[in-house]
Amino acid sequence: MVVKNPYTQYQQDSIMTATPEELTLMLYNGAIKFVKQGKLFIEQKDIQNAHNSIVRAQDIISELNITLNMDYEISKDLRSLYTFILDKLMEANIKKDSKILDEILPIVEDLRDTWKEAMKLAKQNKKAIK
Repeated sequence: MVVKNPYTQYQQDSIMTATPEELTLMLYNGAIKFVKQGKLFIEQKDIQNAHNSIVRAQDIISELNITLNMDYEISKDLRSLYTFILDKLMEANIKKDSKILDEILPIVEDLRDTWKEAMKLAKQNKKAIK
């Protein structure tokens, strides 16, 4: 009999039952987490873990970028922003420079906060229509 870690099971269940909007929010939160971890590992001179964390942040931003619906004007702006963030993540990883991560962290946090606010407004509009 295989016993699963309850926390791991909860995480998997959360992902499997999340709406697309909630998944996007989870991606932003993950990117923020990995940028912060990368910064910490750079400061601790833990090069391998810094690399791994930054690559995970890159993977998340890449996923956000490739899943953009380009039918909307804002998607073009987001694509430019995601490309900028990806370039900075690569530069930070090559140079192992936490200052570059400091530069992009507020951008990713702003994107997350804006997304969270948009989700809230969409939910309010749905209620108002009913």
